[in-house]
Amino acid sequence: MQIEIDFRAGRPIYLQIAEQIQRRIASGELKPGEQLPTVRQLAATLGVNFNTVARAYRLLDKSGLISTQHGRGTYVWEQPSDEISQQLRRQTLDDLTQHYLAEAQRWGYTLQEIAQATAAAIENRLALSEQKEER
Repeated sequence: MQIEIDFRAGRPIYLQIAEQIQRRIASGELKPGEQLPTVRQLAATLGVNFNTVARAYRLLDKSGLISTQHGRGTYVWEQPSDEISQQLRRQTLDDLTQHYLAEAQRWGYTLQEIAQATAAAIENRLALSEQKEER
């Protein structure tokens, strides 16, 4: 399972892990009954403390997305409901937006410059989308 951690991000690592697993479950990439790596395996792969991965797994377990069975492993429990899927979609978009804003600010752009560039890019995409629909 490919998980990417941004150690410079303002988001805690355990949340980054949990969110990426949530997205994979919501998208159907991870299916009910599929086994996840052990806490220690994932921690070693990511180069983080095993307590960080354990915290992410606990969060996912509380939300009902995974189930940890002592001595057997951790498994995807169920596909999220439509409501949870929509929450995950909104959270993902928010995460992507926050990451984009933070990166742009790190490069020295002001929020006003970012807003103008983003608005122009959205207008361009909408225009392209309308052109495709007309064909």
